[in-house]
Amino acid sequence: MKNHDNILSLLEMRSSNIILAFLVFALTACVNATYESYTGTIDVNGVNLFYAAEGCGKPVILLHGNGGSHNDLETTHRELAQAGYKVYALDSRGQGANPRLDEYHYKDMATDVYEFIKCKGLEKPVVFGFSDGGNIALQLEVMFPGTLGAIATGGANIFVEGSLIPEFAEGFLAQPTDEPLVIMMQNEPAMTVEDMKSISCPALIMSGEHDLILADHTRLIGENIPSGEARIIPGEDHGSYICNSPKLAPILLEFFNSIGY
Repeated sequence: MKNHDNILSLLEMRSSNIILAFLVFALTACVNATYESYTGTIDVNGVNLFYAAEGCGKPVILLHGNGGSHNDLETTHRELAQAGYKVYALDSRGQGANPRLDEYHYKDMATDVYEFIKCKGLEKPVVFGFSDGGNIALQLEVMFPGTLGAIATGGANIFVEGSLIPEFAEGFLAQPTDEPLVIMMQNEPAMTVEDMKSISCPALIMSGEHDLILADHTRLIGENIPSGEARIIPGEDHGSYICNSPKLAPILLEFFNSIGY
C-alpha cells in the first residue's frame, strides 16, 4: 500500500511538472506569436505612407525629422521593441520611401498620423518625434485632443520666429529656396502657448545643449503643457542623441516608467 501511495505521488509530481512545462511552452509560444517585425504601407488622408513595425505590447509611434526616414530612429525602434513595446516607425508624407510632394504642411502630417492611429486601432499610443516629428506630435494633440497617451519630442518648435538660435535663423529664414520641405520650415509650425496649455497628456520636451532650437523655447513648450517637462540634454546637438543613437531609448524608457506606461 505504501509503495502504491509512493507511485501515485510520483505520478502526481510528474503530472504537475508536465502541466507546468506545457504552460511555460504555451506562454512562450504566445509571446513569440505576438512579437512581430514587418514593414507595410497604408493609405491615410489622401497619401500612402510606408512604416516599419516591431515588437508587442503597448504602442509607441516614432516620427523622424525633416527630409529623413524611419531608418534615422532604427536603434531606438529596436531597443523599445526589445523592452516590450509595439513600435511603429513612420515615413512622413513625401519623405523616406514615400513619393515626393510639391507642398507640405504640418497639419496635414498630423492628420496623417491621426488617421494611422485610427486605422490601426491604437489606444492612446505614445508618440516620440524628432524635430519635424516633434512638431507633428504636438500639432496632432492640439488638433485631435485626447488621442495620445503621452508625447516626447526632441528638437521641436511650435512657431518659427524666435525659436531658433540666431546664428542659424539669420541665414536659414532669409534663404531663397524652391524646396517644399524647406519652405514649410521657414513658415511653419504656427502653434501658440495657449495651444500647449490645451494638451492634457504627459509630455517630455527635449533639446540638446547645442541644439538649433533655443533652450528657452524648449522650456516654453514643456512648462506650458500642464503635465509637461522640459529637459536640456547636456553636450548634445540637434540630433546627436537621437539619430541612430543608443542614448535616446533609456531616456524614453525612464519617461514611460514615470508615467506608468
